[in-house]
Amino acid sequence: MSPRAWAWARNVGGLLILGLLVWQLGSGPFLDGLREVDGRALAVATVVAAGTTICCAWRWSVVVRGLGVGLSMRTAVAAYYRSQFLNTTLPGGVLGDVHRAVQHGREAGDLPRGARAVVWDRVSGQGVQVVLTVLVLLALPSPVRSSVPVLGALAVAGLLIVVVCGRALPRTTWPVVVVASSLAVLGHVVTFLVAARTAGSTTPLVELVPLALLVLVAMSIPANVAGWGPREGMAAWAFAAAGLGAAQGVATAVVYGAMVLVASLPGAAVLLLGMRRRPSHA
Repeated sequence: MSPRAWAWARNVGGLLILGLLVWQLGSGPFLDGLREVDGRALAVATVVAAGTTICCAWRWSVVVRGLGVGLSMRTAVAAYYRSQFLNTTLPGGVLGDVHRAVQHGREAGDLPRGARAVVWDRVSGQGVQVVLTVLVLLALPSPVRSSVPVLGALAVAGLLIVVVCGRALPRTTWPVVVVASSLAVLGHVVTFLVAARTAGSTTPLVELVPLALLVLVAMSIPANVAGWGPREGMAAWAFAAAGLGAAQGVATAVVYGAMVLVASLPGAAVLLLGMRRRPSHA
């Protein structure tokens, strides 16, 4: 399959999920979620996103140095904000990371190594996230706790990612990768819990945490439309399986999507500043 065809397939996949949800649940849960978004939730998301962005930038900068390329934290934070904004507003959910890889590779004078650094940054972070998800699903009540094949597949996937990354990156980078990734996942979970409360859920937090992690794992699937699709689909399934109602899951995912979009807006400022500075060097 050509890259263009694959890009179309990813977009169609996200649209199909959204279409199926609207067909089954109607537009109500989507509109309800948008109506429930308030300033408090957006402020919390913005503050938490600042922390998670710093953690991710920290992880990336350590991975970059492990591969022999320099990167300051200030540059890493700005680039990460920009990539998050692009991931949130463009189809596929990975174009921001592609831009980050190309931009840093060019600035460092080593495009292949810059690209590898971004790939290992993303893959290592997702590996830690999968391992944390499996541990939480085993420890706390969740709709898939009794589903051994699902947990086994997740565990194997997480371990494979960790092993592959462990062989590619210096051992000295792993403490930072694990700590930074864990803190970032914690921030995303907190944001999801705030979204659930904003959407009207009164479910105990101990029951919402596993659902949040399942949704976060689904969000890493590169088959979405500006972040929409798998997130809402997994939220609908997980909330329904937990007896909380698919509509509640979709509304929560919609609130979360709005919170994430607003929290990524500093990345738009970084992008605009970069576009304004570029002509001045011509």
